[in-house]
Amino acid sequence: MTELDALAPGTPRLWTHENTTVQWSESIPVGALELRNTANEVVVRHGLTSAHIGERLVSRITDFGLSQREFELVMVGLVRSTVDDPVAAWATYYRNSLDELLSGTADFAPVHRRAEALVTGSVLDLGSCFGFFPLRLALRGRHVTATDLSAGTMRLLATVAPHLGATLDVITCDAAGIPVPDKSSDTVTALHLLEHVDDGTGARILGEAIRIARERVIVAVPFEEEATACHGHIRTFDVDALRFIGEQSGLPFEVDEFHGGWLVLDTSRVGVGV
Repeated sequence: MTELDALAPGTPRLWTHENTTVQWSESIPVGALELRNTANEVVVRHGLTSAHIGERLVSRITDFGLSQREFELVMVGLVRSTVDDPVAAWATYYRNSLDELLSGTADFAPVHRRAEALVTGSVLDLGSCFGFFPLRLALRGRHVTATDLSAGTMRLLATVAPHLGATLDVITCDAAGIPVPDKSSDTVTALHLLEHVDDGTGARILGEAIRIARERVIVAVPFEEEATACHGHIRTFDVDALRFIGEQSGLPFEVDEFHGGWLVLDTSRVGVGV
């Protein structure tokens, strides 16, 4: 499976990739979506305008019962088939999403608001995906580094950030191996990342976060009865699971519940290289 180039040139109002076709249609009511999902293809017709493409689309597409790959392709297709120019399309999506997250209308808004209140100093964010949280911090004047395994997503973030007036660093890397020195950021965040990886990988990611963070590591996870497959979730958490991870770290920690679960590790007394 080749990595998706979200900025690749395309046909206005039409976007196709692999088994997925997304098309704007004047016969579809404004703001509406129609999806046909068969064994061989996914076809979406829509009447979205530039005002509709943003973070709030996530919950609408989640309800379609797609695979993770199909979910990603449909989301990209909706953005690209609504606004013709690739950079303008993504700048619109980012701007709308940040407005929704900052205003509290997006589902993920409480998570970002809580995380922002917890961070201190410079921040390195693990598994940034589109990078909305790093952008939020950068626009507040913080020095922030976004990281993600997807080179295409990091390239997209680096391309769009200047159009939003934001300055931040981006690194394409595995969260279990970040190419930065020990104690190089005050805070390391992992927001809704650990549910995407198995226990062993999660432990390595946490070890990297502890190595890098001078002050604290902030972990947020969803509390789900069943892992949400279309979002790439492969395991679930509860308060006891987070408390166990905190105890295994050997560090002072706090666990609580707020729109999911939170684990905050105090790394301020950990020596360099420990």
